[in-house]
Amino acid sequence: MLWNETPQAFAEALRGHGLTRAWVVTRRTGEVEASHRALAPLAEAVAAAPDYGGHEGCFFEIGGESGHLLAAFVHRTRRGQAAGGVRFWSYPTLGDLVTDGLRLSLAMGQKSALAGLWWGGGKGVIARRPGADHRDRELRRRVYRDYGRFLSGLAGCYVAAEDVGTTPEDMAEVHVTTRHTTCVPPAVGGSGNPSRLTATGVVVAMEAALDHLGLGGLAGKTVAMQGLGNVASFMIGELTARGVGGIVGADVDAERLDAVRRRHPETPLELAAVAPGDASILAAECDVLAPNAVGAVLNPETIPTIRAPIVCGAANNQLAETRRDAAALQARGVVWVPDFLANRMGIVSCANEQYGVFEGDPAVLAHLDRDAPHGIFRRTSEVLRRAEESGTTPAEEAERLAGELAGEPHPIWPDRGRQIIDDLVASGWGDNGREE
Repeated sequence: MLWNETPQAFAEALRGHGLTRAWVVTRRTGEVEASHRALAPLAEAVAAAPDYGGHEGCFFEIGGESGHLLAAFVHRTRRGQAAGGVRFWSYPTLGDLVTDGLRLSLAMGQKSALAGLWWGGGKGVIARRPGADHRDRELRRRVYRDYGRFLSGLAGCYVAAEDVGTTPEDMAEVHVTTRHTTCVPPAVGGSGNPSRLTATGVVVAMEAALDHLGLGGLAGKTVAMQGLGNVASFMIGELTARGVGGIVGADVDAERLDAVRRRHPETPLELAAVAPGDASILAAECDVLAPNAVGAVLNPETIPTIRAPIVCGAANNQLAETRRDAAALQARGVVWVPDFLANRMGIVSCANEQYGVFEGDPAVLAHLDRDAPHGIFRRTSEVLRRAEESGTTPAEEAERLAGELAGEPHPIWPDRGRQIIDDLVASGWGDNGREE
């Protein structure tokens, strides 16, 4: 079955049918349908995926210049067109790629709704090809220009942004072949790298969790970090400005640790280089634990080791299995701040680039204001309060609130993404070859 084959095998299967494009969509009747009869098992697998959640569409294309498999996932567009980052990553199977895309697009819809943005949930994925040097600038140029053409073909039902494996420079290449993108560099009219804003937003969420527990502010507190990349480094600066007592951290890249030490010589740091897969930092004794690296790090193996009263970090999809792991954290008395509550500032900073950008934009900075109704502090406090009152987990309460907000229609263009998808299907977007 294609679900268990590699992304490259899926691409070859498409070529074998004379195709370079395919889709799986949810019809307005609720039926999940594939673009071609041979892909019916894929539609069944998508519909059965844990994070399917009524996705409106999943689209696939083989890049004409690069040969890479390109994908886009559209969750719900009642609130606005789907928006989310493009992930350039290696996936063992097509099922892993689709599962990641579904989960990430669902989370993006939740993130945008909780932030009060008029966007739906979307995610882009590019499957790395084994043996290729994905640091090669010419290869990246071809890959991302291919992705821009893919977006243009999707006619705006999904608007792309930056994500793991993709840089602002890559987004500039996407912008060469499409207008349906955001988070582009300032040189082409965008807002640039949002890492500093993302870091500040996560720190504000930490403050809300501490306040919820009556533990005061961050001054004098110890924060443990898994992953010390760009966002985490900015977080260290924010925490230092708030008088944090100490930061312990771990990363697989020793050079990155040296860079952090040089950048923050005044901060009390205790950093360690670890082997890939080493999650021992999650057991650090601290006031706040911040997962800032890969997803699914909070699971049955790691949760019993956690000694922090609060978990709040920048990584996406921190729970390996949402319901199970959220309940396990709650059973241990750990307050987990859902990642899509805390790390919204990436999409916030670039959501409205089409209206122009300027330093100190109040529409952006309001999300960091403690008193703003849709701001990170008040939204986090609201979710934690509702969870405490109802006896549910913060994950359940955040998802419930996000679902309510996602159902609100865009004030001007409700369901426009859904309408575009209907037109793509009716116009034969996937019928670029013979069907077997």
